[in-house]
Amino acid sequence: MAALTDVEIEKLFSGAPQFFARSQGHGTGAPHPSVAFPWNDELGIRDLTDHVQIGDDAWGCVTAGPRIIVRDPMSVTSPSVRKRPHFNARCQERPNMLSMQGLEKGTIGYQAALEISVADALQEEQYGFDSLGSKGHVIVEQRQRLLASKDSLRHLDDSAIMEQLIKNEERYQAERSGTQMKSQELYNELFTKVLHPPTRVIDPKDPYSLAVQIHALVKVLGAPNAWVDFSRIEWRIRLGQILWGFPLDDEIFDGIAINEGNDAQDRSEERYWLLLQILLACELLIRLDAITEGDEYGIGETLKSSEIHRFEKEANTSVKWSLILARSWLENVTVKKSQVNHSEPSTPKGWLSSLTSKMNLKHEHMHGSYHVDHTQHRHNAQSEYVYAIQGKYSERQVHGLIHFARKLRWPDIQFSATKVSEKAMALGKPAPITTPPHTYDARHSSYFSSDRPPVHDRRQPSRRRKVEAALHASGWFSKSYISGLILPGEVLSHYLMSALLEVDESVLARLGPTANLSGGFVYSGKSFWSTSCIVGRVLAAGQGAAECMGWISSDVIPRGLEEGWVNVAADAIPADLARTGKKARVWGKAAIERESDVLGDGEPSSVLPADFIIPYENAYANAPPSNIRVELKSLNLNAPVDSVSTTPTADKGFHPFSDSSKEKDPEIHTYPASVTFSMSHDAHDRDEYHNFALSNDVNFVTAHPCAASSYVKYFKSPTSPTIQQIDVGGHDFIGKPSSSASITGHPLHRFYNYTAIHLTDLINQPSATLDELLSKGTLNNRSSSHSSSTPTRAPRFLVIDCVTGFAPPPSPDMPSLSRMSSLSSSFDIDIPIMPPIRTSSSLELERRPSTAASTRSRIQRIDPPSPSPSAKMRLGTRRRQFGSDLEILVRALCAERGWNAIISRRRRGCLSCAIREAGALGWKVIIRVE
Repeated sequence: MAALTDVEIEKLFSGAPQFFARSQGHGTGAPHPSVAFPWNDELGIRDLTDHVQIGDDAWGCVTAGPRIIVRDPMSVTSPSVRKRPHFNARCQERPNMLSMQGLEKGTIGYQAALEISVADALQEEQYGFDSLGSKGHVIVEQRQRLLASKDSLRHLDDSAIMEQLIKNEERYQAERSGTQMKSQELYNELFTKVLHPPTRVIDPKDPYSLAVQIHALVKVLGAPNAWVDFSRIEWRIRLGQILWGFPLDDEIFDGIAINEGNDAQDRSEERYWLLLQILLACELLIRLDAITEGDEYGIGETLKSSEIHRFEKEANTSVKWSLILARSWLENVTVKKSQVNHSEPSTPKGWLSSLTSKMNLKHEHMHGSYHVDHTQHRHNAQSEYVYAIQGKYSERQVHGLIHFARKLRWPDIQFSATKVSEKAMALGKPAPITTPPHTYDARHSSYFSSDRPPVHDRRQPSRRRKVEAALHASGWFSKSYISGLILPGEVLSHYLMSALLEVDESVLARLGPTANLSGGFVYSGKSFWSTSCIVGRVLAAGQGAAECMGWISSDVIPRGLEEGWVNVAADAIPADLARTGKKARVWGKAAIERESDVLGDGEPSSVLPADFIIPYENAYANAPPSNIRVELKSLNLNAPVDSVSTTPTADKGFHPFSDSSKEKDPEIHTYPASVTFSMSHDAHDRDEYHNFALSNDVNFVTAHPCAASSYVKYFKSPTSPTIQQIDVGGHDFIGKPSSSASITGHPLHRFYNYTAIHLTDLINQPSATLDELLSKGTLNNRSSSHSSSTPTRAPRFLVIDCVTGFAPPPSPDMPSLSRMSSLSSSFDIDIPIMPPIRTSSSLELERRPSTAASTRSRIQRIDPPSPSPSAKMRLGTRRRQFGSDLEILVRALCAERGWNAIISRRRRGCLSCAIREAGALGWKVIIRVE
């Protein structure tokens, strides 16, 4: 038997995704996971994705990477400007937020599944930054050093910073319009208003070059222990808190030991340094954009290779995130300057007034070489101008908020949209960022319990950050969202839900002021869950569930719970925790590619047709039950792990946020959760009841879509299990003529040992571990040619059959709630349950006309189709309604047993590609659904 040629292999696996992880260069962190179709040129195939696209311009900030925005025709877009080359910081959030919303609701994509083990949330806290107010000795000393150095920062008062930000905004807009900036002018402005000029000549040939300016700015921004590091997710969330929040009115808890500052004056110090950081980053970004444009068009200045190497070495991750912040500021925020009416009450003191007085009091003991008298630089409290910041695109942000509410099926949004929009738009007015809101009450006490355990006792290794916050009508969450100043990552999901709650005071009154943005809540007969919560990821599989930007809504509510916030207890998977950081799977680039290779462990030069099969999930010696029906009976919250009070399930009158509790104890309780189902089928006269505890924080991944090869129809191999188990001779197993066989999946190499188990059999083995199920499973992919000569290896993958014998779910009442899928391939094969294998030697192969020159080819090919591949395979963007109680059940079972799983839908991708993706991820469970 001759080996397959390279051309035949490429045709055989046309339309099959291949899985990679590749490094992106120095200083870019963990390798970048990606999926590609290297043997396809058709756009309909190359554009297949396992995640949804961004659906609104207001949500584009969720990722720092490239993205496509599939706009709602009614959406409000940002004003279009001529696209010009711009600097790419080569720095992205982890996990990639696009991949965090898979095509299947409640799932993630391949990239996020690998990156979640190197997530930004796993980073250590930034040293010295333990307060939103004044900082510790090390931080203040470094900042003093920057101000005292002869070639570093100049002393800038608050008005100087704001004036320079206004100038940068004008310059950025002019740059985008095509205006060329002169290096000499930029040099003079930078080193006369912001920085001290260099003490030595850096570039003798051109001492005023952009490279010299970039070097000076990177040196200052890259100084350790001086600036906020926005690569840490906690500071991305707190960005808006620094600008718009006020102490005791804006608390947030995310497991990080950051206090809120003593008072408004204390907070103003950090606000000053944040604005200074934004200014420096804007100055740097504008110059990098100019260099990038010059390199693209061959005009202006370019950097030499040595200068590029120096920049890559000096521009650390903190600098790159400052550049991302600068871009967001310049594109979304404008600074308003207005003259002070001196007939009004006196203007609040500037930031530097507060700053210098505190620094002098705190650090007068420091060495004289570092001490600087700031009093000479104090800003006059009776300034002629007052400065405010305002989002440029409030209307766009408000539409994005309403869009978010509609996607989540927010109660009565069709009636309240106008009112919500008006209240949200009112938050977009210019806000003097040194003036407390009119509703601010300095006597307001903390919403959080005073007897919380220390942070070091609560902080557990977690790949998902737990966030609790105090919400207020017109609070800083809402203002941050409306401004559009939002950094990539999970921040947007917190801002969206918080803004939706804060603009409606009646909702806050019913739910209480404390929000668990990583848990869930019940409101107006519906439940809403963060995708960080295992309950949300399980309930998302049901009909009628909706998902949008990190939140899931469901018609299923916990039994006995009327309204209020809840937190759900779930344990992290020990194996997942062991594979975080440098031990994460994503670092094993070679292993990822090797264990998902289309040729398995075979040598490309000697792979044989008999090495492959077409896998399927329903090969049983004894047929499973038929007409199986599954119904979700209840979602249960059991006894809270942090309280001895009765459970909502046991106490029908339980109210987590009664009036008294709001006043005395607004703490959100944590409950173990479980779900109960009934199951019926033809083999039993009465219903069976099953309960599954949602006790493990497992993840589900959408199997990447694939497209069946349009070139390959059959194997030419009399020993292949594919041929033995499928009647390709045009006759069924009792000799009667039948329609010709049609195999539309991709083949699977025998390297990928797997076993399939029916869901009912799995339920009947509640104590069996995954390894036990695999060890006693029957191999489904061994060819007869290898059964005697090759040692038997235990299956590596478990395929859970949720297709065979299950009654179809009832038609959805609201088909418009379906998920917009990726370009979806359709697999029409419906392989029946097979009787014992027929071993007749007379089995013949049905052929189609071949384009091969030789009749001895191992692969039968058909001519490339004249219509587009997308039309041939019915590829296209379609709205489909997926989900059922059956799918909730199988996810709940995985959550109880601690199994991460891939969700493979027959109409979207083949089982072979799903098994190879499991190999790439290092997972073992594939759920096969209709």
